[in-house]
Amino acid sequence: MKTNPPAERIPRSLVKMTATAMMLWLLPGCSTPPAAHHLADPPPTAISMTSVDPIGSESVVDPAGVLSLRDVLSLTLLHNPELASFSWQIRAREAVALQEGLSPNPEFEAEIENFAGSDTLGGFDEAESTISISQLIELGGKKALRVRVAQLGTGLAAWKYQSQRLEVLTRTSMHFIDVLAGQRQVELKSASLDLALEVMNGVSARIEAGKSSPLERTRAEVVVAQGKISLEQAKRSLESSRVLLASCWGKEVAQFPSVRGSLEQIHEVPEFDLLTSSLDDNPTVSRWDLEISERRARIELAAAEAVPDITVSGGARLFQGTDETALVVGVSLPIPVFHRNQGLRREAEYNLSIATEKQRAVRVQLFANLHDSYQQLLSAYREVTALRDEVIPAAKSAYDGVRESYRQGKLAQLDVLDSQKTLFEVRDQYTRALTDYHRARSQVEGLLGKPITELKKGGSR
Repeated sequence: MKTNPPAERIPRSLVKMTATAMMLWLLPGCSTPPAAHHLADPPPTAISMTSVDPIGSESVVDPAGVLSLRDVLSLTLLHNPELASFSWQIRAREAVALQEGLSPNPEFEAEIENFAGSDTLGGFDEAESTISISQLIELGGKKALRVRVAQLGTGLAAWKYQSQRLEVLTRTSMHFIDVLAGQRQVELKSASLDLALEVMNGVSARIEAGKSSPLERTRAEVVVAQGKISLEQAKRSLESSRVLLASCWGKEVAQFPSVRGSLEQIHEVPEFDLLTSSLDDNPTVSRWDLEISERRARIELAAAEAVPDITVSGGARLFQGTDETALVVGVSLPIPVFHRNQGLRREAEYNLSIATEKQRAVRVQLFANLHDSYQQLLSAYREVTALRDEVIPAAKSAYDGVRESYRQGKLAQLDVLDSQKTLFEVRDQYTRALTDYHRARSQVEGLLGKPITELKKGGSR
């Protein structure tokens, strides 16, 4: 609705000054960003990967050198393509928060009336020209609520980064374990081949001495051939694992010659209840508290958007026929008869319920994953200790005894080959059990967000 004051003679300079003053009054509130927001601030972080702390190492890691687990995780944090994209996502969310803190722009309007008509209204002699500026004034605290929603979205992006970071570091640790196990398998296959060659040479010596038949050499040659095949397979498997590990820091070729570490360094497995008490530290669970806060803020925003906004305008009108001017002011206010933002308010409430249910579902799924990984860890730990303390020493002792009896002519070659095969299989089983233990442990620590050694002291063996 517009109201016009009586058309008194007002100097045009005064009209211009009035219009300029109105513009200066309207514009400042439209261009000032929220004072509390700084794009230069670092993105918030939720938790740190506590099993290793690669950041802050004194020297730069050489990706072409021998790498430790710490080196591998450091390279991954610095160069992993998946993690690199998250920094841009966080910046994008910060930009959204900046945009939401800006006020609507004013609108300039020019209007000419009563021209090009009939009789006295022909041409522009009786025309009326109006120039005005209008500004939307938001009510109900909409801008502050939009900024809050956007800032919570930035926090969610940071939590998603933490979840992805934990997942990437867990996957990298498992690839490192595979490389370490692959190196051990190559060493084991090489030692087994050397042992098979030693047995074959012993058979050859017995054949030359007339104590054994040439058939025994053929049997020994078969074992040697199998050992060579197994060694080549182990080398190819190792190379595949090396490439997968290098891909964690964005490389297509594995430049490092080897990794260093000890598969035999194991720790006693804590009680399951002790692990579940730390499950809420996983960012995949923790982020849902912020997610629910963000959904509640959206409910408040939807309610605020139901409050009508006011548009005020002001300007000057020139009456061409009398060469007089007058000020024009106006106010417009929507009448919330049909549209009261009912649908969006209800949608926001439903989305809050969805977030609550998802939070519960995520924790239930993580608990199931933790239970499964824990059972694998416990099983592997028991297998490792049994093989290490009982089976391997017995198999080695049996092999040495059978071999010595064969040299003395008390046992046949088949007994030696059978004992040798048992020893090889037990060693392979031990390596696989160690690998399973460390992979399961990486899974458990990835779900907890911390190493199991922080849960129970004095558990090393």
